[in-house]
Amino acid sequence: MGVIEALGRFFGKDNSTLSKNVAKERLRLVLINDRVDISDSMMHSLRNDIIEVICKYMEIDEKALEVTLSKEDDGVALVANIPIIKVKRQNA
Repeated sequence: MGVIEALGRFFGKDNSTLSKNVAKERLRLVLINDRVDISDSMMHSLRNDIIEVICKYMEIDEKALEVTLSKEDDGVALVANIPIIKVKRQNA
């Protein structure tokens, strides 16, 4: 059982409600991408660039990294969820 399912059951939500919310969130992200007119290839390139820069300073979980666009009041925000495994130590 996944973490989301376990949390859903813990808080009394059934899987159909959880699946509905996930689908709704995915649709919202697709609509935001369409409004901003960012192609999938540009989002992929942006994700790769973020990984490249962050990896200079930290070890991260690249598979769990999420880069999305989020509608904010009158604009759009870039949201990056980057799980950090450890900070790299630099020699002074």
